[in-house]
Amino acid sequence: MVSTDHDYAMEKRLRELDPGLHRRFTAAVFGLQNILQNYKLIFPTFTDHTELHSLTVIDFCNRLIGNQIVKMNAEEIYTLLMGCYFHDTGMGITKKDYEAFSEKIDFGDYFETHSREDCSAVIRDFHNEYSGMFIRKYAPFFEIPSEEILWAVIEVARGHRKTSLMDEKAYPVALEVPGGKTICLPYLSALIRLADEIDVTAARNPKLLYDLESIGEGSRDYFEHRKHLAVKGLEVIRDAFIMDVETDDEDILGRICRMRVKMQKTLDECRQAVTERTPYEITQKEVLIRLDGEIYKG
Repeated sequence: MVSTDHDYAMEKRLRELDPGLHRRFTAAVFGLQNILQNYKLIFPTFTDHTELHSLTVIDFCNRLIGNQIVKMNAEEIYTLLMGCYFHDTGMGITKKDYEAFSEKIDFGDYFETHSREDCSAVIRDFHNEYSGMFIRKYAPFFEIPSEEILWAVIEVARGHRKTSLMDEKAYPVALEVPGGKTICLPYLSALIRLADEIDVTAARNPKLLYDLESIGEGSRDYFEHRKHLAVKGLEVIRDAFIMDVETDDEDILGRICRMRVKMQKTLDECRQAVTERTPYEITQKEVLIRLDGEIYKG
């Protein structure tokens, strides 16, 4: 029998520790549900980035935290929950916000190889930065309780991809917040990054909501959906993540193998940041593929 001790663990713990913060979180979720749908205006065939994805990320975070939740204070739990809901808001920003936010983003040498006119590609590749700016601009509507916690939510949301979790300035181990509490940003950011990375199963893109035949065959989105449809489940055990794969298509299997390598890289980075910089741990060490009931070594 599969243990469900992790179900809604952070939500329950936050309500116990600080009912006021829990009410702020639930009120924010109510507003964010509609906002997260906006990504479809820019990415109508892309993999799911709605509140359903956010809920899955929260569920994986709960599994990764496990018994360590007793070490976390209400401010840390609130920050992580808010970060999970906010992390993809940058995928559905308006054209006006896109233009304003883009003026503040350091794109490096990105446009030496990418077109400035392809707004959707820019948003996709830098959506964590756009998410951070979205949170900053619209924070008053979500009643985030202090500037310090707002900054923490922004950094955790940004940290779901690309940023360096070893950066002590962006991700301090003990960010002081009102009330004498501290927030461990490397741990929270590693959790959301890893949880986001492992949301790769068929359940993320149900056939009821996505018509694969209407997505251009051979396109990036087409292959993303094909990969996800082949991953029937992901088991989280103490030492590993195991993807259950069903496919007889060698090309799709090869793509899943390359995805596994990327997931392993993310796991290694998150483990390193948590192990070296925090009092917490991530116990999983490997990302594995189980094909036809056997661990696939190809």
